[in-house]
Amino acid sequence: MRGRTDGRPLVSVILPVRDAAATVGRAVASIRAQTLTDWELIVVDDGSRDTTAEAVEAAAEGDPRIRLLRRSASGIVAALNAGLAAARGVLVARMDADDFSLPERLERQVALLEARPDVGVASCRVAFGGDMAAARGYFLHVEWLNRLCEPDELARERFVDAPVAHPSVMFRRELVDRLGGYRETGWPEDYELWLRWMDAGVRFAKVREVLLRWEDSPERLSRTDPRYGEDRFYRCKCHYLARWLRREVDGRRSVFLWGAGRVTRRRFAALAEEGVCLAGYVDVDAKKIGGRAGGVPVIGPEALPGPEAAFVVAGVGVRGARELIRAELTRRGYVEGRDFFVAA
Repeated sequence: MRGRTDGRPLVSVILPVRDAAATVGRAVASIRAQTLTDWELIVVDDGSRDTTAEAVEAAAEGDPRIRLLRRSASGIVAALNAGLAAARGVLVARMDADDFSLPERLERQVALLEARPDVGVASCRVAFGGDMAAARGYFLHVEWLNRLCEPDELARERFVDAPVAHPSVMFRRELVDRLGGYRETGWPEDYELWLRWMDAGVRFAKVREVLLRWEDSPERLSRTDPRYGEDRFYRCKCHYLARWLRREVDGRRSVFLWGAGRVTRRRFAALAEEGVCLAGYVDVDAKKIGGRAGGVPVIGPEALPGPEAAFVVAGVGVRGARELIRAELTRRGYVEGRDFFVAA
């Protein structure tokens, strides 16, 4: 990828922004401080009503590598796609206005993609930028995703949650040309993109060092926009999980959902809408075992058929349950990613 003579930058960094005058200057400065210098930064101002544009221009200080695109407010998906349309780089990196990239971020991610042609998306470990006590769930999410670095790990955990932080990624531009960019689905645009690309066989990996500070500001879209609500998140998850099940699970095997509680059944109800017929629920609650939930039988773990006859979706979201279910299924000969997925 390096050594090109076509005049195009190696990396296009896309930064969508709205009303972020207080933080965008720091974000821009963190890109200007990168050890890799062959980049362009495309800041897409999505209808800011404050002095965001002026803050960007001040932070750019005439640097020709930085372009500001001003648009009427159209939403995050339209802003991201506008950035992609303007990008000239062979590689595309993401950045958000309230985050901070460490100096070696771009260089290390480019090195990963150059060394591993089988990898299409390179992320990194991230530092939690928030109050650990007030945002305990977000802090634990960061701890979880930082444990996932290799392609098989990231693919295995993709139905639990988004296994990469959106502003931490760098990907090959050809993926957008071949598989499409961001879509307006009403679901989280980043999670939908990762699941769609993984469904197409794209491999993700991470640089093992922390190269981005991921801020947890109250104004983050994931806290304010309904597309990031739990129901939308599970609709997206169920859509791509169902696609995988229809394609990969032999018709002679039955699909079971581990978890017969109302919350789990509600979260995964979209599987039926996507054409997945559940043979039963698996639960450890003696009061539920032997009964029916929504017309579907509830069995105990000991009554679950072997992996040659069953595929299990583990949907219990209670903290600690994921590890217990994974251990039990593995003990019984199930192979994760082939015979079961953990999905909560």
